[in-house]
Amino acid sequence: MLKRVSVLNMGHVDLMACMGDDLMVANAARVSFNKESHWETDNKLSERDVKLIRYLSKHKHWTPFAHPQISLRIKAPIFIRTQLFKHKVGLVENEVSRRYVTETPEFYTPIWRNAPTDGAKQGSSDFVDDFELAARATFEYNVVLKKALETYENLLEQGIAPEQARAVLPQGTFTEWWWTGSLSAFARIYAQRIDAHAQWEVREYAKAIGDCISPLFPVSWEELTKNCNNK
Repeated sequence: MLKRVSVLNMGHVDLMACMGDDLMVANAARVSFNKESHWETDNKLSERDVKLIRYLSKHKHWTPFAHPQISLRIKAPIFIRTQLFKHKVGLVENEVSRRYVTETPEFYTPIWRNAPTDGAKQGSSDFVDDFELAARATFEYNVVLKKALETYENLLEQGIAPEQARAVLPQGTFTEWWWTGSLSAFARIYAQRIDAHAQWEVREYAKAIGDCISPLFPVSWEELTKNCNNK
């Protein structure tokens, strides 16, 4: 693991591996003219390569950004995993399977938000500032978690197959997966999931993904994500 960014109460985004850098992006574009760039003497990208990357991003020439590859290991609640797995192009994932794993599950404890307003059918509004409401929601949530965990463990003890026992676990259960994809794919995820209309929890994961990747590709990441909301 090269870097870990903590998310939510028990989640995290781990940078596991990276192939490529800003110079790879520039050279992937320059090969069209059978040209190749090199690092400057101070191990920085030349100004002409910076300008090239800016041009590629501005004009949506995405293929040079698809050559670098990044591998992450992410721990997130199931309902966040479901949102992130909607992104398929340029990505592959392998997830922990509770067909085989029976360790005690961990659960996400939400910071409660109010229901959406103005007729919105999804999302939420501000964080709950009513202490009693938040406390009651947490109590009721924990009652369900406790019962789900007890049922899960009892089913396993009675000899029920793990692949069926897992059905009682709630959406707030943490899961983990390896996620490998191109620089362009992760930038696209970031752009969509950092938006103010995205769910708060998924925005936190988008931030963590950005924190892992941006130092590796400072020029490319800046150009690919410069117009994103909530940066």
